[in-house]
Amino acid sequence: MHLAHRALRVYACSAVLLLAAAAGCAPQPEENAADKPSAKETCAKGGLPTQTSGKLTVGTDKPAYAPWFQDDDPANGKGYESAVAYAVAKQLGYGKSDVVWQTVPFNSSFAPGEKKFDFDINQVSISDARKKAVDFSSGYYTVRQAVIALKSSKAADAKSVADLKGFKLGAQVGTTSLDYINDVVQPKQKPAVYQKNDFAKSALKNGQVDAIVVDLPTAFYITSAEVTDAEVVGQFEDAGGEPEQFGLVLAKGSSLTSCVTGAVDALRKDGTLAALEQKWLSDVVDAPVLK
Repeated sequence: MHLAHRALRVYACSAVLLLAAAAGCAPQPEENAADKPSAKETCAKGGLPTQTSGKLTVGTDKPAYAPWFQDDDPANGKGYESAVAYAVAKQLGYGKSDVVWQTVPFNSSFAPGEKKFDFDINQVSISDARKKAVDFSSGYYTVRQAVIALKSSKAADAKSVADLKGFKLGAQVGTTSLDYINDVVQPKQKPAVYQKNDFAKSALKNGQVDAIVVDLPTAFYITSAEVTDAEVVGQFEDAGGEPEQFGLVLAKGSSLTSCVTGAVDALRKDGTLAALEQKWLSDVVDAPVLK
């Protein structure tokens, strides 16, 4: 081959290689928004990246207390939270037989670390502090904290937060009920702290505490069905003016959070949450506000 032709050919090949390299390193066009998976595709009915494929694992504590659950059996669909869990599951495309219940201690549900559930439902209030360790759905129930005392107790006559300061109060560990005692009432005596509400109820019956603090629906259930010689003294105002809400708990950064929140929002919008509240929490009436 003629030397000039050979040089020209080498030059041409080099140019092609340089162009190819440049094309490979050049910035690629951004993915079109239309090409990205939509919320519907991400939240594919019955096809979420759950703990077990095709199943939805739901956590709650044991015992599972009324009126949130009935007969200590979350799987029976009875009680407000059991019913809400199945309604959320249905919204996500999972039938009742696809829901698997997992026992999860209350404090463990929102503690840092790996989770063995897809979401947990157990009267867990949404808070900024808890959000550091876990994700929450939007709120599925707006709640207030209340005080219960035996009818024969002087604590039953309390009409204000100040009236409670001199009494021995109790609540379950890790709850906003305990937070209200410490932060709102600020009693003169150190509050009694219990692992379970059952222990708090026993302490009330036995006179070991003058009053206990629980959420309002639980307060009405306890006084109507469990400790009938007790009464609801009153309820607290919302701390900081913000309503307290229960939310479904998910692992921090869970890929399910947006889908579960969307399901809760849909159930609120179509009236399902209100209907379930009316069905399972209809005995909850107003109580005097302790200011």
